[in-house]
Amino acid sequence: MRNKRLIIALTGAVLCGVIGVMLITRYLSNVQAFTKDLGNVVVAKTEIPLGEKITAEQLALAPIPNGSLPEGVFRKMDDVVGRVAITPIGLRETITTMKLAPSGTGGGLSAVISEGYRAMTVKVDDVVGVSGFIMPGSFVDVVAIIVPASQTATTGPISKIVLQNIKVLASGPKIDSPENQRQPSDVKAVTLQVTPDQAERLVLAANEGKLQLVMRNYSDQEDTKTAGANKATLLSGQSYVPQPDPPSEKEQAKPVVKHIVPVKRVIVAEKPAATPPPHNSIELIEGPKRREVEIP
Repeated sequence: MRNKRLIIALTGAVLCGVIGVMLITRYLSNVQAFTKDLGNVVVAKTEIPLGEKITAEQLALAPIPNGSLPEGVFRKMDDVVGRVAITPIGLRETITTMKLAPSGTGGGLSAVISEGYRAMTVKVDDVVGVSGFIMPGSFVDVVAIIVPASQTATTGPISKIVLQNIKVLASGPKIDSPENQRQPSDVKAVTLQVTPDQAERLVLAANEGKLQLVMRNYSDQEDTKTAGANKATLLSGQSYVPQPDPPSEKEQAKPVVKHIVPVKRVIVAEKPAATPPPHNSIELIEGPKRREVEIP
């Protein structure tokens, strides 16, 4: 009896040992396969600002699974050293060709100008520069105030939006946005990214009159057509335009309610039934019978 129990215990121990060896072997094989699948890529060791030439001290190598590699990564740090960042690169962020200017490009503003565009600087003050809140990466409209050659006492100067949705490349000497964009910066000039045709219009507008920058929302890409404003239209006044409130979470979750036009019900009064004309009669009793007899 004791030998039988001992044999069962030994058999169970052997089975547990075999299962444990199989699990450990499978785990080690998975680890080796994962290690073989890893590849070193170049990442940012520190934050790299926009338009700055990258140095070796700003780079490091990090292992990433080959199946998860983004397109255009670099395997060697020497391939990245000396290139210019055309977008801000964060800490431990993978560096790709889409984030760098072509080889041989100098650092600074020229590296961040898109192909086919030009950079043009405009003088601003607290009013023109929207109190210093225009930062690199903002989008603005350019309003020109010009006195026509054939002006009259009625019309006078005219204000007109001459350029729309223009990207700001630099605010003063800075080509990267500050971390806290709520704080305004005191600058005397902003650099705009324009096409050659827009550059000609901007130079003419700056030479003929005053310029005013109007900031717009990042997601607002609409091209608005306006007729301009002069003294006559200014004195004619404008109707009240309500300011939109930012939608709350509750309002966004509300279902859309369609407006239903109420239908008026027309109630037709029913005419009362005609009352029969009155007549004179008497009741005549003849034994057990009764009957009415009309009297003419």
